[in-house]
Amino acid sequence: MAAGVFALLSDPTRLHLLWLLAEDEADVGRLTEACGASRTAVSQHLAKLRLAGLVESRRHSRHVIYRLTDGHLRRLVLEALNHADHVVTGEPFHE
Repeated sequence: MAAGVFALLSDPTRLHLLWLLAEDEADVGRLTEACGASRTAVSQHLAKLRLAGLVESRRHSRHVIYRLTDGHLRRLVLEALNHADHVVTGEPFHE
C-alpha cells in the first residue's frame, strides 16, 4: 500500500495537485489553472488519485470538487515538499 502511494507521488503533476489540495478543496478548472497542465491531464491524474483513495470528490452545482481523503496524506505531502525545500535551499534539517 505505502509503495503504491509513493509511486503516485512520484509524478510531478500528481504531487502538485496533491499539494494544491492540501491547501484547500478545488474543482478541475481551478486545479488546471494553478498547475499549468491541460484539463485532460488534470482530470486523468485526479481519476488515478481517486481510484487509489487519495482524493475524494463531490458534486456542487455543475462542478466536481476534489479534496484529500485524510490528514495523514496532507502531512505526508507537505513534509515531502518541506524536505525537498531544505535540500534545494541548503537549510539545515530538523527533527
